[in-house]
Amino acid sequence: MNIGIIGAGAMGVGIAQVAAQNGCCVKVFDNNSDAAKRADDKLRKTMAKLVAKGKFSQDQSDDILGNISYVTSIMDMSDSDLIIEAIIEDLNIKKAVFDSLEDIVSPDCILASNTSSLSIAGIAAACSKPERVIGIHFFNPAPIMKLVEIIPAVQTSKETLAKAKGIIDDWGKVTVVAKDTPAFIVNRVARPFYGEALRILEEGMADEATIDWAMTEIGGFRMGPFTLMDFIGHDVNYAVTESVFEAFYYDARYKPSFTQKRLVEAGYLGRKSGRGFYDHSEGAQKPEADKDRRLGEKIVERIVTMLINEAADALFLNVASRDDIDTAMTKGVNYPKGLLKWADEIGIDNCVHILDELFDEYHETRYRCSPLLRRMSKRAQTFYEENC
Repeated sequence: MNIGIIGAGAMGVGIAQVAAQNGCCVKVFDNNSDAAKRADDKLRKTMAKLVAKGKFSQDQSDDILGNISYVTSIMDMSDSDLIIEAIIEDLNIKKAVFDSLEDIVSPDCILASNTSSLSIAGIAAACSKPERVIGIHFFNPAPIMKLVEIIPAVQTSKETLAKAKGIIDDWGKVTVVAKDTPAFIVNRVARPFYGEALRILEEGMADEATIDWAMTEIGGFRMGPFTLMDFIGHDVNYAVTESVFEAFYYDARYKPSFTQKRLVEAGYLGRKSGRGFYDHSEGAQKPEADKDRRLGEKIVERIVTMLINEAADALFLNVASRDDIDTAMTKGVNYPKGLLKWADEIGIDNCVHILDELFDEYHETRYRCSPLLRRMSKRAQTFYEENC
């Protein structure tokens, strides 16, 4: 199978590696020749490390690298069966790329975007054959992360959805199908992990180190929210939150934090700048957490309940199926368990009670309980025993 990749950044090259590892002939195009050269150098170093670790033999590495070529013209992708665009998150630029691709490729070529949140319908609208356009959202780093979100637009044909999903399944990825709504599954459902942690910090309920300790030691998450935001970069994380907030017509559930905005304005972007919520300079000591278990449990209860509420609302609004929502959060962001399964363990009644208490205290719509949770509570239902 011939695969085209538009964009030689980290994500584009990661997707190219995945396709090449699965025997595909891959062509990578970037209008910046220096980016393509850097990508090739980085991939060769990556493959050398994988050979040294015994992940691949030298012959396998040579075959994978041999499956990838860097082309200097988008015209060189005319024989592609699938093209995946992985460029800047700008709808107008993406639409221009897809418009130009249609004049080059065969009528049967699938055109896919790796966008993390932009409208697939909007991108497809640039094409005369919008039925062959789809979202295929990998997570970074693409060769390691198992999850891929498949997002059909309202214009996408059933045949395109089935074929695209089949290709990515054959590459050994775990696919979930999401409705073409802002942030799809993972980036939508995960917002309270950051937003509610920031709110707890701003209220003075606990400091960063204590919240991180609670979420990892009690909650079972691999990283606490402040460690993770520092790792991602506050410029990136804040921009995603801001775009989701705007895309949802300024719904209070997705409201950005002034605390994080000030870090961005100060240039305190996290690990990459040496300072964020924590000092990442050499020899710096991380502050000690207040390991009060009762406090920690309250922190986990509040953040996890908000996550569950978001997952339940995604199910209520048919963004994805129950199983795909839980799979997305465990495979896409390594949550310790699926949020809807977690809701069953906590108890739907308890989730509703916690949310109602928060709403009664704050009278903010960010704490409104999902109608699905409230209905299930009244009917004594659970997510994994009833057909919801």
